[in-house]
Amino acid sequence: MTTAAADGFRMPAEWVPHERTWMAWPGPNSTFDDPADLAEACAAWAAVARAVRRFEPVTVVCGPGRSAGARALLGPGIDTVEHDLDDAWMRDIGPTFLVGSRGGAPELAAVDWTFNGWGAQSWARWEHDATIGAYVADLAGARTYASALVNEGGAIHVDGEGTVLLTETVQLGPERNPGWSREEVEAEIHGMLGTRKAIWLPRGLTGDYPAPPGEGDRGAPDSFGTLGHVDIVAAFARPGVVVAHSQPDPAHPDHEVSKEIAGLLRSATDARGRPIEVVEVPAPTVLEADGHWADYSYINHYLCNGGVVLCGFDDPRDETAAGIFRRLFPERTVTLVDARAIFAGGGGIHCITQQQPKADHAEAR
Repeated sequence: MTTAAADGFRMPAEWVPHERTWMAWPGPNSTFDDPADLAEACAAWAAVARAVRRFEPVTVVCGPGRSAGARALLGPGIDTVEHDLDDAWMRDIGPTFLVGSRGGAPELAAVDWTFNGWGAQSWARWEHDATIGAYVADLAGARTYASALVNEGGAIHVDGEGTVLLTETVQLGPERNPGWSREEVEAEIHGMLGTRKAIWLPRGLTGDYPAPPGEGDRGAPDSFGTLGHVDIVAAFARPGVVVAHSQPDPAHPDHEVSKEIAGLLRSATDARGRPIEVVEVPAPTVLEADGHWADYSYINHYLCNGGVVLCGFDDPRDETAAGIFRRLFPERTVTLVDARAIFAGGGGIHCITQQQPKADHAEAR
């Protein structure tokens, strides 16, 4: 079977021009089983959609009969479509878009990864979400490549020049890809994304995993979590430069986790042989949320045309993080959006957005 890379396609970096952003609308499910929590989630999703819409078109996939209620919160200028949904994390259930050309003409393609509810977790349902990748790719008019690898969009981050960040507890975890070797995973990732070098991180943040036995309930709330997505830990800001989560407080287990990850990244080189420059972004001052280790992180941001939509936590370090991103992206407008209701469901702003690049994009930040 041919691969996307063999056909000339690759995943561009998030900072290249977008055609639009795709999102999914929260509905009543095991993540938001309380009406008050669902209402807070819908308000948070809408705030993110409106922030992104300032810079580019947005389409929101809503469950059957939910588009009218969504539009009331989303406001004007945001498109909606209806399709069966289980949850609302478009980064993970949606397609990973690719760009290339055929016969000299720009063309859009997409990878439809196999989705199994973040490792078939007990709280997750994915009968409908497993179909969203192909559905959105079809709406976008993309040539679609189906992958047998269980993977999600939040589990990869690329520099657009051949390098991809991965996490050992995700792609190599027995919950997702039992029997796959590291070499087989890398071959599939490179074949689908057009990358050629993987930088493996050992794990994600503590709050992204269920609490180990004997440690109470300080892991992921109600076991929500992805088992280590990279997009809450590290992300490329440009080729050769990675923003990385830093937990300054030694009382939090992520103090050691983040030091290990930053050290690993600094010792790595990218696909072009450049050493990785690491820009550490301090975590919010909050250590716990609802009795669990907080995994609040500014790394889970979203780049859109001319903008950076950044997670806010009503925290003293919000402006510190915003200042770091303004220096990294001086030509973009940085917008803080309160993400606490999103994190309560197990993710952040990057987790609920998915970029569709322009097929004829230029390599520009």
